[in-house]
Amino acid sequence: MNKKFDILAIGAHPDDVELGCGGTLAKLISEGKTCAILDLTKGELGTRGTDQTRKEEATDAAKILGIAERENLGLKDGFLVNSKEYQLEIVRMIRKYRPEIVLANAIDDRHPDHAKAAKLVSDSCFLAGLRKIETSMDGINQEVWRPKQIFHYIQWKNIVPEFVIDISEYLDVKLKACAAYKTQFYDPDSKEPVTPIATKDFFESLTYRAQDLGRLSGVAYAEGFTSEKLVAMKNFDGIVL
Repeated sequence: MNKKFDILAIGAHPDDVELGCGGTLAKLISEGKTCAILDLTKGELGTRGTDQTRKEEATDAAKILGIAERENLGLKDGFLVNSKEYQLEIVRMIRKYRPEIVLANAIDDRHPDHAKAAKLVSDSCFLAGLRKIETSMDGINQEVWRPKQIFHYIQWKNIVPEFVIDISEYLDVKLKACAAYKTQFYDPDSKEPVTPIATKDFFESLTYRAQDLGRLSGVAYAEGFTSEKLVAMKNFDGIVL
């Protein structure tokens, strides 16, 4: 029997979701929403750590956020392509979790896998709603499902968001979840090579970038998103004035 989740957050690599929308997920979970994470690759080409340490860190981070389920498709890190094979893998996951909203990688970013994943996930969400594409899981035919919305979180590049989520009460949870990736981020005692994301400034940027989006939107801290279609609101409830 297929599951039903409110949110499926998808990242090209373990830690993408935490960095891009960890505060939003923590907030949604506190409000009773069901959230799952799907990592497309194991991050095996990362300069620091190994695919095994990334797996352990991803598990720890999910616990910190309160994520109900997390899976990894094991696609090829660094070589994501918008192929039929990869699309069908994601279609199966969309139909398994049946999310109302999918959160996906940034539409443009420093790491080429991020933009590739954004397009791959977007196309897969559409295909998941086509009845003539048949998929199965554990020997059972899956029902079609298409998420109502796809939102793309912001990563390395300063993309102008189309809306932001107030994470003022959940920034600390986000930072703890990101810090669970001990091999990937700043550690003054680490003997591994320094990478752009393993600097003190990068980790501090998680706070000051969220603070800047908060400044612009009238809250303390926020995470930004772009949307593939217009977002309709029934009223002005929930808007920070």
